[in-house]
Amino acid sequence: MIGIFDSGVGGLTVVRELQKELPEYDLIYFGDTARTPYGNKSKETIIKYALEDADFLIARGAHVLVVACNTVSALGIDALRKRYPDIPIFEVITPAVKKAIELSNNKRIGIIGTRATIGSGIYEKKIAEEGRFSVISKACPLFVPFIEEGWHKSAELKRIARRYLDGLKNENPDVLILGCTHYPIIKDIIQVKIGRRTRLVDSALSIAQEIKKLLFSDKGLDNKLSKNKELKIYLSDKTPHSINIVNKILGNNVNIYEDSDNF
Repeated sequence: MIGIFDSGVGGLTVVRELQKELPEYDLIYFGDTARTPYGNKSKETIIKYALEDADFLIARGAHVLVVACNTVSALGIDALRKRYPDIPIFEVITPAVKKAIELSNNKRIGIIGTRATIGSGIYEKKIAEEGRFSVISKACPLFVPFIEEGWHKSAELKRIARRYLDGLKNENPDVLILGCTHYPIIKDIIQVKIGRRTRLVDSALSIAQEIKKLLFSDKGLDNKLSKNKELKIYLSDKTPHSINIVNKILGNNVNIYEDSDNF
């Protein structure tokens, strides 16, 4: 079973892409909706939450972990790999960086994400390892709360997006990394505000393709994973808003469980 977790429902964009790329595989998802967002919390708190999320999935049979959260990918991945050295753990940053470098022609790459992700400098570090690029970063802390509240088509969010992205647009990046798995939910709004000349890199799609490549090459790992087309979704706080967003991302008739006792 492949286990995926995020600070809320945004990581379901990764689930959606995994279902497209690996339709036979069983998936289990945990969204920490009771404690979202992670991006405005301390590094210590983010690591604590990430370890608890991973423990939850491992205890329920996950043999692969997917960190569908840029904030945890930036600040908590080392702690996760230390706790689970024998479990393959994927993070969303590296595949997105690889895709952005592949697509960029003018070597000007934009990044948007939570305060914690942008503040970590992890994208700049990984991009610098690949060559000389100009990197323009912008924290967009209000995107996640609006998405989690189900206000992802509101006029207010569109105004906020314009305010966040106008300055970045003026820097003329030809690629923009969506450095949060919530952001593909508002991809259309972001594309309009940043301009059609800038190509968007969806970290959810990038990581799904990376996992598919690994499983194709590592048959031993692939054979450990069950393939019954099952999907289980757990939320630490199941609300009408979160259920509505789950249904919009994945479609109706998805089984959603609440597990608030462990969080």
